[in-house]
Amino acid sequence: MAQKCVHQGCGKEYTDPEEVCRYHPGPPVFHEGQKGWKCCKPRVLTFEEFMAIEPCTEGKHSTTDIPPKIEKREAAPEGLVETTNLPPPPPRAPVAAPQHIPTPPPPVAESEDDDATIEIPDGRVCRRKGCGVAYKKGSSREGESCVHHPGAPIFHEGSKGYSCCKRRVLEFDQFMKIEGCKTKARHLFVGSGEKDKAKTSSAGGEEVLETVRTDFYQTPTSVIASFFLKKIDKEASKVEFQDKTIDLDLLTTDAPVPKRYKAQVPLFGTIDAAKSTFKILGTKLEVTLVKADGSSWPVLRSDDRLTGEILQVGRAGRA
Repeated sequence: MAQKCVHQGCGKEYTDPEEVCRYHPGPPVFHEGQKGWKCCKPRVLTFEEFMAIEPCTEGKHSTTDIPPKIEKREAAPEGLVETTNLPPPPPRAPVAAPQHIPTPPPPVAESEDDDATIEIPDGRVCRRKGCGVAYKKGSSREGESCVHHPGAPIFHEGSKGYSCCKRRVLEFDQFMKIEGCKTKARHLFVGSGEKDKAKTSSAGGEEVLETVRTDFYQTPTSVIASFFLKKIDKEASKVEFQDKTIDLDLLTTDAPVPKRYKAQVPLFGTIDAAKSTFKILGTKLEVTLVKADGSSWPVLRSDDRLTGEILQVGRAGRA
């Protein structure tokens, strides 16, 4: 009998208890308009992008969701004062001047009905918010009923809900279970296919990626950044270092349609381009940027928003 996994980011129906489950073990984090998961670094602005964040952990499916343990630092015994000998903070780097961010192009228009000429992949989840029904290849679509939320998600002062109905809850798992308030006769698995077509370059049949997940940490002399992309072709890809930018042209070996991520990454600080290096691993590109002045970088990119967060230098800290 099929059971539904309750792990965050999975939600699959499964019959094999040994099947690999990919999920987020940490709780969701919503702060100042940014959305993400506590267990991994990606932060996005829209709810659709948040729901598309790739799970960061592999394990086994479960029908009982056990919250992750929260590590708590033990308080010092009464009467003792905890002291830490810390080196003086490095000189503060000059704040980058605000840059104009161009308005993104309007989203590709999407149909409210599936194109009958497009094959629906097995396991494709309905695109409508709050539905969550997955397509089973070979099954009949007669008698479908799509119960969903046509409105946008709303997160305000701890409460969560949708603009199309009045119900509000406090916990994210309760929000994910809010039953839809509108019903359509058919699910929307692929639509007109325009969203998928827009990702594919007309020349060469490549899937062009607009962004990839990034992460970084730093030492007093270097910034080590990771660009997560699987199956990077070492021969066809290019990485070039400039004083204030990195030029990336990453092509994967995925078949039949390879992926390509091409970008010029503006850096927060100046680097020694001649001494900076990179290496291509199985799941990512890792670059080592040698700082030109030894100052601390609060962000990786010069166009990233400064949060005021104090960053710890070294691998163990958050950066």
